[in-house]
Amino acid sequence: MRQAWRWFGPESGVPLDAVRQAGATDVVTALHEVPIGRAWTESEVAARKSLIEDTPQGRSPLVWSVVESIPVPDAVKRKGVAAKAEIEAWIASLEAVAANEIGVICFNFMPVVDWTRTDLDYELPSGATAMRFDQDRFAAFDLHILQRKGAAAEYSTEDRARAKAVFEAMSDEDVADLTTNIASALPGSTTEPLTIPAFRDRLESYAGIDAARLRHHLIEFLAAVAPAAESCGVRLTLHPDDPPRSLFGLPRIASTADDYAAVFDAVPSPGVGMCYCTGSLGVRADNDLPAMAHRFAARIHFAHLRATKREGDGRSFHESAHLEGDVDMVAILRELLAEDRRRTLDQTIIFRPDHGHRILDDLTKKVTPGYPAIGRLRGLAELRGIVHALETGA
Repeated sequence: MRQAWRWFGPESGVPLDAVRQAGATDVVTALHEVPIGRAWTESEVAARKSLIEDTPQGRSPLVWSVVESIPVPDAVKRKGVAAKAEIEAWIASLEAVAANEIGVICFNFMPVVDWTRTDLDYELPSGATAMRFDQDRFAAFDLHILQRKGAAAEYSTEDRARAKAVFEAMSDEDVADLTTNIASALPGSTTEPLTIPAFRDRLESYAGIDAARLRHHLIEFLAAVAPAAESCGVRLTLHPDDPPRSLFGLPRIASTADDYAAVFDAVPSPGVGMCYCTGSLGVRADNDLPAMAHRFAARIHFAHLRATKREGDGRSFHESAHLEGDVDMVAILRELLAEDRRRTLDQTIIFRPDHGHRILDDLTKKVTPGYPAIGRLRGLAELRGIVHALETGA
């Protein structure tokens, strides 16, 4: 398998030499500066590709092998193929990527919000910090800050009481921080930052969209873009919901094995696959991750390898170290390696260490939430160790 590294571009503060020093050979990135819904051009993609792949003398080469992500506009999620202009723009971006010989595109179909956390620097017993989703803090935001219409009916009496207590203990600064963490797009998100009024309006725009309707629109979208992907030799990978359950009363339709099976049954193109994100899928205790890797092996074109730890209430969780938490990384990598051995070199599985703890010098630096260099370096080293052991029979 090919080892990759998520890079947020020349303004991210992480130089490409850091990717080389981590031992990765492949870069995962996107044109994050392009507005959602506007088609990427071949020249824009080529410029970013040259920045990554024009190797300075004496440096190890890097390859931009995965685009993460080309955002899917809300109009597509709400209207399916009726959002014709938006789908055509997405296909144009796909074709610009293919023209530059980049073979994998990752995307998600989460409505309104992308990956969601309540805390970005939750302190662990070691003194390191991690990202966390705290169910009571989330409910406090939903019920008392966002004040979403009809939200109270979705929480139990006990949930509402805890959320109220959490909210009443918050300072104005706490409220502002929580709002930023949830309503502002996190790094790599394919949604846009929202004010509270804009957040309510966006939620209202999904009135009447249930899970069946959202899945239908996803299938329509894939049926529309898959022929272009096939003709260009590009593999598409659907990222799971994060967390893999409903938020703000919105449906989520990429959370379980059954969700993916429904999509793959409806869109049989082998180029339509999954981004196998162990951290997202691992939040649900009913997701058997090694079994999912075995079942969908041929559809896994890209993997995010990280671990999460479910907390006592079963709904809160935090990011754990890559070999800890609720993810059996050894069993997962055994399945991925078995699949990768069956493939030709140009179809190999690309993986990256996803997220990481804020540790060592990163604790005193301004770092991208979820993407500190040293925490991910540790994660990649641990994953590489498992791969080496499995490949050599150690």
